[in-house]
Amino acid sequence: MVQPAKNTVCLWYDGTAEEAARFYAETFPDSSVDAVHLAPGDFPSGKEGVVLMVEFTVMGIPCIGLNGGPEIKHNEAFSFQVATADQEETDRYWNAIVGNGGQENACGWCKDKWGISWQITPTALMKAVTDPDRAAAKRAFEAMMQMMKIDIAAIEAARRG
Repeated sequence: MVQPAKNTVCLWYDGTAEEAARFYAETFPDSSVDAVHLAPGDFPSGKEGVVLMVEFTVMGIPCIGLNGGPEIKHNEAFSFQVATADQEETDRYWNAIVGNGGQENACGWCKDKWGISWQITPTALMKAVTDPDRAAAKRAFEAMMQMMKIDIAAIEAARRG
């Protein structure tokens, strides 16, 4: 077992923790599948020898995927927020998540096929909506509210007025 971090994100899956961890490792930099642990005995949603836990890293954040069964579902109360440098990076992550069975949500949010929410957030958006010029920030915010995937050029145009 890899030495656990002092604080680790634990995500509940219905038998798909390894598949999700491998997708994240292939999609995001500084991500990896660190260990796969098999169940030492039968448990309510599985049998001895199936994948019980997966230790993985998503963009430097240590995580554990627990194959706990179908009882608990993910929701938007938890999300990974990914700061992107430009439209190309924004598009790449968005398209990877949505194109792999995920779904689009408003304002730069999307959900992967396992139900985990992601905020694909260009740094330009954060700068725009926190602009000291409150009118510029409001215009950028209102533009964002009309979007699914964030369009940086449209945000910057709205910010300029």
